[in-house]
Amino acid sequence: MRTLRSAPQAGVPVFLRPPLAQDYVPWAALRAESRDFLQPWEPLWARDELTRGAFRRRLRRYAREQREDRAYPFFVFRESDGELLGGATLSNVRRGVAMACTLGYWMGAPHAGKGYMSAAVSLLLPFAFGELRLNRVEAACLPTNSASRRLLEKAGFQREGYARRYLRIAGEWRDHVLYACVAGDVEARVTGCLSPVTNHALPSVPGDEPGPPGDLL
Repeated sequence: MRTLRSAPQAGVPVFLRPPLAQDYVPWAALRAESRDFLQPWEPLWARDELTRGAFRRRLRRYAREQREDRAYPFFVFRESDGELLGGATLSNVRRGVAMACTLGYWMGAPHAGKGYMSAAVSLLLPFAFGELRLNRVEAACLPTNSASRRLLEKAGFQREGYARRYLRIAGEWRDHVLYACVAGDVEARVTGCLSPVTNHALPSVPGDEPGPPGDLL
């Protein structure tokens, strides 16, 4: 997969690339620091959630899902210094008559509310509609997650419904507000959003193992 980069004139420059083995230390540190901030919006963390072994299993799952055209995971980095900020994934890719996927993301607590994830989503949509040739990107968030709802609406997503007991978050089945963005909603300019020179393949690690649930909001 290519590295996705903000245009030079972007207000909050970020770049997205697939997770690599060398990302473990900053990833584990950021997730640990952000535990209390993230856990209300995510599935329950496994006991070994932040271990190197769990991260390696995560990479194997990512690599397998990309090979099978089922998911495209990215980490989000600040352009100025390369610091890891969070992650975003296009998962549950459906081809055929659907041509759709689901957007999920997380942002480290020190970096929340600074526009980084909005910038990341603005890169992912052209990638989804352009390079992946999808027609529809879906997202869901808890009704109480006002920051995520504002982010999606700012990015061009439209509210489409309300799903009861939609996902198990923090150990409980929770209702979610459903959003979607289709190719006609947002002008998908791939030129200027994708790096023309960098192309990262997800690491191929033998011995695929089941991994934890995919990253959500």
